[in-house]
Amino acid sequence: QVQLVESGGGLVQPGGSLRLSCAASGFTFSSYRMSWYRQAPGKERELVASISSTGGITDYADSAKGRFTISRDNAKNTVYLQMNSLKPADTAVYYCSVVTWGSSRSWGQGTQVTVSA
Repeated sequence: QVQLVESGGGLVQPGGSLRLSCAASGFTFSSYRMSWYRQAPGKERELVASISSTGGITDYADSAKGRFTISRDNAKNTVYLQMNSLKPADTAVYYCSVVTWGSSRSWGQGTQVTVSA
């Protein structure tokens, strides 16, 4: 019943910016910590950023720190990832994710981000 739908990916030049969105449904969005993961070709999926249920606490991978900002709008059941100063190494499929109580981790379908000149 959990549904996560990412959008906002695309092709961007190095140094550019993108904002990803994740529309959530099927659970009480405001009660759960939300996360963004990414997976590059041939690599394991990795945690990029997470945000607490009220938005008061955020955490970032070292690779994202200072460049990416995770935020949420609980009134819209949406979590965002603002990505600035993008590098080719940021190229990956980006996934929105949540672990609801008593459930395994849920994933969106992913959105492709390609950073290339």
